[in-house]
Amino acid sequence: MFRKVLIANRGEIALRVICACKELGIRTVAVYSEADRYSLHVRFADEAVCIGPAKSSKSYLDIASIISAAEITNAEAIHPGYGFLSENAEFAEVCEMSGIKFIGPRPEVTRLMGVKDKARAAMAAAGVPVLPGSEGVVRTPEEALEAARAIGFPVMLKASAGGGGRGMRVVREPAELPALFSQAQQEAAAAFSCPDVYLEKFIPAPRHIEFQVLADEHGNVEVFGERECSIQRRHQKLVEESPSPAMTPELRETVSQRLRKALRDVGYTNAGTVEFLMDDSGQLYFIEVNARIQVEHPVTEFVTGMDLVKGQILAAAGVPLREFSPSPVMLRGHAIECRINAEHPETFAPSPGRITAFNVPGGIGVRVDTAAYADCVIPPYYDSLVAKLITHGRDRAEAVARMRRALEMFVIEGIHTSIPLHQRILEDPDFLAGRLDTHFIERFSARRQAVPTAAS
Repeated sequence: MFRKVLIANRGEIALRVICACKELGIRTVAVYSEADRYSLHVRFADEAVCIGPAKSSKSYLDIASIISAAEITNAEAIHPGYGFLSENAEFAEVCEMSGIKFIGPRPEVTRLMGVKDKARAAMAAAGVPVLPGSEGVVRTPEEALEAARAIGFPVMLKASAGGGGRGMRVVREPAELPALFSQAQQEAAAAFSCPDVYLEKFIPAPRHIEFQVLADEHGNVEVFGERECSIQRRHQKLVEESPSPAMTPELRETVSQRLRKALRDVGYTNAGTVEFLMDDSGQLYFIEVNARIQVEHPVTEFVTGMDLVKGQILAAAGVPLREFSPSPVMLRGHAIECRINAEHPETFAPSPGRITAFNVPGGIGVRVDTAAYADCVIPPYYDSLVAKLITHGRDRAEAVARMRRALEMFVIEGIHTSIPLHQRILEDPDFLAGRLDTHFIERFSARRQAVPTAAS
C-alpha cells in the first residue's frame, strides 16, 4: 500500500480523496494555487505545497510543478481527481517516468479513450452498440458530406479529441455542412489543439446514461450500474441519479457484460465512466469513455455501497477487485445528486465571491461533498461548483422527498447559487414522472417563461 499520496486537484474532490486516504492510513499532500491558500484541502492534508499563481495553467495544469511537489514530499502516487490533468496521457507518462504511480488508467489507454473515434471502434469490436457514423476522422467537407449521406441526415460533427460539447455541431441538411464543418474544426483546434472531427448519427432527444466501471491490474473489470445524467445545460450536467428510470435489469446486465469484455480487451485499469445515448425506443449507443472518476460518483456509491475513490487507490496499489469490491454488485434504493454552483439561478451568470453564511443539511440519507465554509471565497478562476448535494432513499420518491427537504435546509448567503433552480426542477411534473432527455432544461425554461407572473 502507498504510504503517501499527492492530490493534483483542488476543492471538494481533493477533500474527497483526502478522506479516502485517511481511512486507508495513507498520508496526503495537497497542492494549491495562491488563490487557494486558505482552502480546506490545504488545511486537512498532512502536507501542502504551493505550486503557482491563481491561473490554472500556471498551477493545477503545470505538470513540472506538480511532479516537483511530489518529489520533494516523497509522494509515491498521484491522484488527479477529475478535470485539470485527470485525462492527460502526457501527465500519466511523466508520472510513470518519474517513478510515481498515477492513480488512473495507463497512458496508452487514456490516449486511446481520449481519441473518440478510436474509442468508438474499440467498443464496437467488443459488441458494444455504437451510433452509425463515419469510419474514423473526416478530413474535408466533401468527405464529410459523403459520410453524412451514407449515415442519413441529421448528423452530428464531433471533435475526435474532445468532450464537454466543444467541437460539436448538428448538421440537419447538406447545405449546412461546409460552414458547420469549418466551425467544428476551428473550435476543436482551439479547445484541444487537434482539428480532427468525425460524424455520428444525430438522435434528436436522447437520454444521457453512463455506466460506472472499475478495473484492477489483474484483468478484472466490474460494472457498478448506471447513472441518468440527462438534465444538462450546454452539455454540463445539473442533476444525476442512479439507477436510471429508463433502465431495465435485462438491459443493464447485457450492457455490463459487453463492457467487461470491451475494457478487458483494451487493458483498461482503474475507474472510468462509459457514456451512452438512449433513443426513444430504449436502444443504447456508446458515445465516449471518461477515463477518471466522475463528479457524480456519489450516487453510485450510495446505491452500491462501494467507495469508488478507495477502490481507485486500492486498484492502483495492485489489490485485486475481489478483495474490496462487492460481488455480485447489487443496487439498493435510489440516489440523486444536485450540483450546487456559484451562479445566478435564472441567468446562469457566474457568481464568485465571499460566502457570508453557510449551513449544510443533514439527516438520514443525506450527503454533502463540499470544500466551502462560512467566510470562504469562491474564486473566479475555476469551475463554479460549490457543493454536491446527494440524497438516498428506499425508492425514487423517497430520494426526491429527501432532496427537497435538504435543498430547503441548505443555506448559502453572499453569492447566488443554483439551489432555487434545483428546487424548481424537483417540482417539475416531467422530472417527477421520469420523463427525461437532454432537452429537459430547454423545455423546463420555456414553460417557466410562459407562466405569467402575479404582477402581469
